[in-house]
Amino acid sequence: MEMAPETEAATGEATSLHQRILADISERILSGEWAPGHRIPFEHEFTEQYGCSRMTVNKALSQLAKAGLIERRRKSGSFVSRPQSQAAILEIHDIRVEVEALGLAYRYERTSRHERKSSQSDREFLGLDASEPMLVLEGLHFAGMRPFCREERVISLKAVPEAAVESFLEVAPGPWLVARVPWNSAEHRIRATAADEATAAALKIAAGSPCLVVERRTWSAGQPVTHVRFTYPAHSHTLVARFAPSQA
Repeated sequence: MEMAPETEAATGEATSLHQRILADISERILSGEWAPGHRIPFEHEFTEQYGCSRMTVNKALSQLAKAGLIERRRKSGSFVSRPQSQAAILEIHDIRVEVEALGLAYRYERTSRHERKSSQSDREFLGLDASEPMLVLEGLHFAGMRPFCREERVISLKAVPEAAVESFLEVAPGPWLVARVPWNSAEHRIRATAADEATAAALKIAAGSPCLVVERRTWSAGQPVTHVRFTYPAHSHTLVARFAPSQA
């Protein structure tokens, strides 16, 4: 039997249930437990499972549909769709915004930080003529309790000397750089790969799982600033770019 809509006195509890339903479904989708095309339980099934009204369930499902995690089909139910990172190809976007659009709590965790001289790989990626001091950072972006993306980044301390005294414990390096360095050129490279042991452990997926890798190089006034590699579990991420035909 369907429960009556929540009263004003139960608003706090309803909000808590809404967030719990949202987090539970998102976790199953982002972890790959519910693959694209999987039909999720009907509203009345969630109502019985969580002991709440259909209003609370409907609110959570509507938010998931708006975020692009599920597709709601009239008379057929709701199905898992493929999450999308809008305009991630042509823009430098904030992963926090992407995660929060899914209705999930965002968190960044720095996993390592050290300084070193630029390697041959750095010089090739950034087009450096000589050895320069570099800051090397690794971290994880979380969506709720689950790792959403692994970030591996090098920053030129010649271009951004103030990075040498920043811990990056309180803020992710991406938005920190955007706020301080007026970049005027960037390049994205996108490829598929299989998760190595380190990536698999970081993202809590099986070694060899397919992943989507986005690499970016950024310049400011012709000077190389940073090279970063973002690795996403392939089952939970799609890149989308919107464009128009060129004008003659």
